Order: sequence, then structure tokens, then C-alpha cells
Amino acid sequence: MKGITREVKTTVGKNKYVFRYVNDVPLNDTKNTPNVNFLECEWTEIKGRQVKTGRCGWVTNHEITGKNLYELMRGGRARWKIENETFNTLKNQGYQFEHNFGHGRKNLHTVFAFLMMLAFLIDQVQEAACGLFQKAMEHKKTRRAFWEAMRAFFYTYFVDSWQDLFAAMGPGFKGARLVINTS
Repeated sequence: MKGITREVKTTVGKNKYVFRYVNDVPLNDTKNTPNVNFLECEWTEIKGRQVKTGRCGWVTNHEITGKNLYELMRGGRARWKIENETFNTLKNQGYQFEHNFGHGRKNLHTVFAFLMMLAFLIDQVQEAACGLFQKAMEHKKTRRAFWEAMRAFFYTYFVDSWQDLFAAMGPGFKGARLVINTS
């Protein structure tokens, strides 16, 4: 229903949820603003002895009903988790994605941010599909140790291929064909 706020309380297992939602309302009070649907959820979730409470809200173009609000909430929380973990990785695990990308002349900061995002994408593909990368990551234990080892290899050796680098970074230096950089 248009513009009418509804409240739905539901229990899933031990978890309790209170949903409030409204469909077809203006996004803000400016002229020609689009109409959206708004969902808010307060939850109390129990996992073992741990009790977690929280509250979030989402704007969507999907019509919200009593039948789909739980799934919309789960999708919204999953998306937030993915975004939060991605930015946490970019900031804290060796990619150095910080506010300093806002400095620079003209478009330099944007170029650096795009290059860092491209490096992150390549790493994600390699982590999902490259066995040598996976073994090297497993051997180094943390991303930070992985990046530091990679940096050290580039300082110490001439690296002709990713295959040689990841073979050298993995256990035992097996299959690596690296030449020491004496310059």
C-alpha cells in the first residue's frame, strides 16, 4: 500500500525480528525526487551463548510485502557485509587504500585508486582460480606477510613470471626459476 507504514514481528528459530516498512514514498523532499520503498529491521539473534542486537535500514525499488521482507533484509545485510569486508581488506591488509587517494593534482588520485582496485580484482581472481597463488597465500599465513614477501622477492630477484614468483613464495621454493638481482 502506498505511503502506509507497516510493522511486522517475526521469529526465525531463536532469532526475533521487528520490521517496519513503507512503499512508494519520496526519497527526499526535493522536487522530482524518485519514489522508493523503505525497510527497517531491528533484530535480536542468538548463536550459542552469544546474543547480538542490531538495527539497519534499506531503500529499495522492490515492493516490500510481509512475504519478502525477511529475504530483503538478509540480502541487504549480506551486501553490507561484502562491502564492509572489501573496504576493510583494501584499507588494512596491504592495499593501502586510505584517504590519501584524495590528494594529487587533477586526476592522479583517481588513477591511483583505479590501479589499486585493479590489483585487488586480479588478486581476487588469482585467489579463486590459481593453485600456486593459493599455496603461496597459505604458506605466508596472512595477506600482509604475503605482500611483504612479494615485495622482498621483487627487490631481491628478477621475476619473469607470476608462476615463478608464486612457486618461490610457496613452501620450499619448488619450481621457481628466479635469478638474483645483483645490480
